[in-house]
Amino acid sequence: MITTTISIYHTNDIHSGFNHWANIVGHIKNSQKEHVRYVDLGDHADRANPMTEATGGIGNIQLLNEANVDFATIGNNEGVTFSQKMLDDMYSEADFNVIVANLIDRKTGLRPSWAVPHHIDTIAGLQIAYIGYTSAMTHFYEQLGWDVSYTIEGIQAHVDQLKEKVDAVILLSHLGLPKDEQIANEVEGITAIIGAHTHHSLQDGLKVKDTWITQAGKHGNVFGELTLVFENKDVISVQPTLIDPTNRIEDKGSKQLLESLNLEAKEALSQPIVSLVKPFDVKWFEPSVATQALCDALTEWCDEEIGMMNAGVLMESLPKGDVTYGDVHRICPHPINPCIVELTGKQLIETIRRAQTDDIVKLELKGFGFRGKVLGLMLFTGITITTTGILVNEKPIIETKLYRLATLDMYTFGFLFPHIANAERKHYLLPEFLRDILAKLLQTGTNKLTFS
Repeated sequence: MITTTISIYHTNDIHSGFNHWANIVGHIKNSQKEHVRYVDLGDHADRANPMTEATGGIGNIQLLNEANVDFATIGNNEGVTFSQKMLDDMYSEADFNVIVANLIDRKTGLRPSWAVPHHIDTIAGLQIAYIGYTSAMTHFYEQLGWDVSYTIEGIQAHVDQLKEKVDAVILLSHLGLPKDEQIANEVEGITAIIGAHTHHSLQDGLKVKDTWITQAGKHGNVFGELTLVFENKDVISVQPTLIDPTNRIEDKGSKQLLESLNLEAKEALSQPIVSLVKPFDVKWFEPSVATQALCDALTEWCDEEIGMMNAGVLMESLPKGDVTYGDVHRICPHPINPCIVELTGKQLIETIRRAQTDDIVKLELKGFGFRGKVLGLMLFTGITITTTGILVNEKPIIETKLYRLATLDMYTFGFLFPHIANAERKHYLLPEFLRDILAKLLQTGTNKLTFS
């Protein structure tokens, strides 16, 4: 009887938060375990980080290479915040296998050259299949030229294709815990699902039927180890656990590379793009010319007549003088895209009223792409709120009429504005971010706007 133990270390949703990165890598590289693999589950790159922005995500791939990652899948922060070309440039640098089965080019019907749907790994005389799936944010991906749809039946067929050839099947999932649970419940033959996307910390894992699920939070505050024990070719034990990286010995190579990348990014982002003749003063809880100008510019960018945006998307003011792209990135770091939503007049009225409540104005939002402190005052373009009612382009709003509203994609998620989230017609303008509109405003708007 031969007993073999394999340790699979895993990270997910780092979001370019590198406070513990060198500690995580140090622990994995210095592991005394005999048979070790390291996988990353995506959302490693986040363009809210200046280094990721300046390097187009290539710096993140270099960090994963330095960490000796064996396999990785991609997350939505890679898939929908980088163009196809940027993804090609990023992952052509990878020294590891990028595994993602459901990323298909809509024009060619093919996967990108840098991705495979699965990989069979030979380790300690065992065969382990890794299958990758990324988040099915279809509306976003479609507008960037990708199809990311999937079905339970398709995953089952994928597993069936492999399970007779291997000793274990591992699903690398950036689908989120609810979908991981559904897959574990409905798909037979998966030994374990290493998950991501929903930022759950499953300290001792979760078992659904015969499949174990694990996920390691976000930002590298913890990382995971999945231990598989085999007797001959049979899995007899699966043990997920999470590890605190604090006080682990840092990997010098990763620390030095990160420092070097940050210095390069600072230099790359330091070139002036405009010189302001007056300060660009930002206020969160009262109207200001600067924040209103951005709301107007957002509406114009979307080629619409009405728009709305919270003042808190601008994190600080800009003084008179030279402004660099690094400054623009600092005050508007969010990976947020403009979008257009169709609402009835009644839905628009209810949305505007909710936008003025303290629940929204004072909300210290976490997630949905927002990287600021507080949402702040809701600003409007083409919409006037009076004591007698709401006007759209100076005319009373009509409850049954359909209106096209220019706004931010973060409002289409979750609980913020239910009518926007549930709208049947949403059009995302990708890959431009809100800060691209801000940069253009600063470069072209200073002659016609008086910032105060």
